[in-house]
Amino acid sequence: MIDRIGEDLGFFQTAINLRQQRQEVLAANIANADTPNYKARDFDFSSALQDVMTERMRLADTKLTLTSPRHIPGAAVSGDSAELLYRQPLQPSLDGNTVDMDVERVQFADNTMRYQSDLTIISQRIKTMLAALQQ
Repeated sequence: MIDRIGEDLGFFQTAINLRQQRQEVLAANIANADTPNYKARDFDFSSALQDVMTERMRLADTKLTLTSPRHIPGAAVSGDSAELLYRQPLQPSLDGNTVDMDVERVQFADNTMRYQSDLTIISQRIKTMLAALQQ
């Protein structure tokens, strides 16, 4: 039972992590709208989510071997990552910048709306589970 709940919420956790990464990429594009030769970046959310869920792009977790008891143990867990692609400009500027603010604003707002809807779905599922447990 707990495994099924964890798997279900794990999917939404992965989706939210990817939405957050995409939000950072879009924010970087907007922040660099006036930077000469800056190339707008983005990634395909659906293919990134599919890759992460099937763990094709996931690297193995790393643990350091301790050679002395005084060493600090270390571990690195690979996070969810997506392949960043360059966005094809509709009308590049003369300084080589490919950020189109209208496209970036729309993508940013769309990603924000989807992030909020994912949070709402998670919240409703948790409330449903709590209600079932209380009865």
